[in-house]
Amino acid sequence: MPRGAVAVYSVPGHGFAHSHERVTRDGVARRLAALKNFDFIGEYDPTQSRSGPVYLVPSDTLVGLAAAAALGVRDEHDLFGGTVPHPFVATKAISHPLVAPGATAPAHWSPEFGARVQGAVLAGVTAFSDTDARSAGERLLEHGSVRIKSVRATGGRGQIVVSDTAALEAVLDTVDAATLFADGIVLEENLTNVTTFSVGQVRVADLIASYYGTQRLTPDNSGTAVYGGSDLVVARGDFEALAALNPPADAQLAVAQARVYDQAAMDCFAGMFASRRNYDIAQGLDATGRLRCGVLEQSWRIGGASGAEVAALEAFCADRGLRAVRASTVEIYGEAEPPPHATVYFQGADERDGPMTKYALCEPHHV
Repeated sequence: MPRGAVAVYSVPGHGFAHSHERVTRDGVARRLAALKNFDFIGEYDPTQSRSGPVYLVPSDTLVGLAAAAALGVRDEHDLFGGTVPHPFVATKAISHPLVAPGATAPAHWSPEFGARVQGAVLAGVTAFSDTDARSAGERLLEHGSVRIKSVRATGGRGQIVVSDTAALEAVLDTVDAATLFADGIVLEENLTNVTTFSVGQVRVADLIASYYGTQRLTPDNSGTAVYGGSDLVVARGDFEALAALNPPADAQLAVAQARVYDQAAMDCFAGMFASRRNYDIAQGLDATGRLRCGVLEQSWRIGGASGAEVAALEAFCADRGLRAVRASTVEIYGEAEPPPHATVYFQGADERDGPMTKYALCEPHHV
């Protein structure tokens, strides 16, 4: 059989990828090619004919089952990431229900999904009109401050916390009506003293790895707190194998909530599939001081933890008896020197974010 190839694919319409993102994606793709015993051929070129299979590493979730099939992506073995049937399914928008039955929503919106995940997410609303957003915000403000989130922003960006109606109205006044109608906006209860868990699963070739862990924040070059990496415990196998590692109680809750969200998505959005599934779960205190936990969003695409995911897969491939590892990704802004045993994905000056270093680490986890 002809040798396969791994290619990166820049999804049209999803903005310009900055150098640290492009270089990191190429690095992950090269390592995936080695795992699959494929060639790495760089950016996908649809005009180039190949006799062997092509495995894609897209910059974002692929939208549209027919569009994905036209790229040769028909199931989870054809890409590192996921494919969804409708644009809103790929964003934070699905995490919360509408403010009321009959509220403005895109075609194919699933009320069933919101009902299925109600106990696994924080209190919140997704709105696709200014009227719905203001109504939802006022209702949520009765119970404490509210976090307003752009549905497409990543890395902790695109979020504003408001504590009263005047602040709510000031933020919503800046939201473009056409963008709101097309993408939606999330309004969600705001937590303090937050720990953000990551729960996920990756499938590449004959390898399956499932994990839980926590995210770190770090100051970027402007001093803003942004994503700084993830520390993961990774099990060989599915979520049952992960449970066999006996995670601590808070991690067990995060895993349980992520699994509810994951299964609801697969059941409610017909035809979707993903080889890379990652869920962010927030655990913190609400306005009354009560502990609250819930899934914030999904990621069915290459993400900040993917360097750690690939490092774990490499370790499992090298030692077929290995049950679990600890794997981390680290993102540092400014000048930094990674450890000598790190896999460095980027070290230099990004045109938007300035000097930064990104690397991954992996070591055995003693069960």
